[in-house]
Amino acid sequence: MQALEAPRATSRKRSTRMTRTLELLNAAGSIRLTDLVRELGVSPATLRRDLADMEQQGLLIRTHGGVRAFDATLELPVRLRDSRYRTSKLRIAERAAALLPEGRSSVAISGGTTAAAVARVLSTRPETAIVTNALTTATELASRSNLQVIMTGGLVRATSLEAVGVLAEHTFNAINVATAFLGTDGISVRNGATTHDETEARTNHAMVCHAERVIVVADGSKVGRVTLAKMADVSEIHVLVTDSSADPDALAALRDAGVELHVVDA
Repeated sequence: MQALEAPRATSRKRSTRMTRTLELLNAAGSIRLTDLVRELGVSPATLRRDLADMEQQGLLIRTHGGVRAFDATLELPVRLRDSRYRTSKLRIAERAAALLPEGRSSVAISGGTTAAAVARVLSTRPETAIVTNALTTATELASRSNLQVIMTGGLVRATSLEAVGVLAEHTFNAINVATAFLGTDGISVRNGATTHDETEARTNHAMVCHAERVIVVADGSKVGRVTLAKMADVSEIHVLVTDSSADPDALAALRDAGVELHVVDA
């Protein structure tokens, strides 16, 4: 899978437009500029500026009168993903963090925007050790004197800003934690928790294997979805915290498989 730089979106509104553009392209393969202007509700000049920046960053290809997807299999860069479903992710994070028992604790936190939201909620918790392979999470928490933050080594993926590979796996293999908070690109009863990158999947599976309890945090769009590489079998997942937009049948199947469900309002 080709790595992408995170798009340089100068505002949340622009980030949302870019995200919606990529969603439309990945669904259709190509789209006319007139249709994008109507769908996004922006002026042609604004759209042209957005598309020029996105093309420069390798996210799409402009054509005569339209645009086409650079590669529909590419995952959204983390800075774009962070702009989606913010309210639901915060509610999911608060519910997930509340599942930790009081007192001293040790947790592992994967990459992903919902897992990062959990980290922010935990940032004021006393006597907590946090192991993570997410650069954004480690940077945000490192100055907190109430936390012990352990960052894995590894190769940094440009799209997710996660350290992956053998060095990261060695770190997770060397520690044991009470709870792992696992972000995911998809979760289903048949395929478990999945992600877009096979190296990232192996790294996160090392984290899963050394946790007493695994809590998957995922907004409703991920439930029932399957992506490239498996991070954890459904039998390795103890809890799923998601929102009410999740597919009810997919949730029921996970519950029947023994996964404890917590569903917050979308």
